Amino acid sequence: MLANVLVALVALIHLYFLILEMFLWDKPFGRRVFGTTAEFASASKVLAANQGLYNGFLSAGLVWGLMLGSAGRPVQLFFLGCVIVAGVFGAATVSRKILWVQALPAAIALAAVLIG
Repeated sequence: MLANVLVALVALIHLYFLILEMFLWDKPFGRRVFGTTAEFASASKVLAANQGLYNGFLSAGLVWGLMLGSAGRPVQLFFLGCVIVAGVFGAATVSRKILWVQALPAAIALAAVLIG
């Protein structure tokens, strides 16, 4: 049960990222979240939307794994692993904050799925 809640939380986090990157990137809230200027946000809007789409795929994969019940464990492990890799890469290349916001929740969920 705890593992499912944690996987769902990671899926919701990535759905939130999708919304931020695809729809709010160049809006005041999105610019505040990412600390960008209006000029940068406008110039990078298409790239951010692409990134948001990928975050949506991660979310969808985690939801798919949850919907499969116990048979979805391998799917959950795969997508949680993808989230961790993306979080570590983002932390190394963009901001260390990504490690805590993206990779750590996924690592905790991964551990819960493995233990459960």
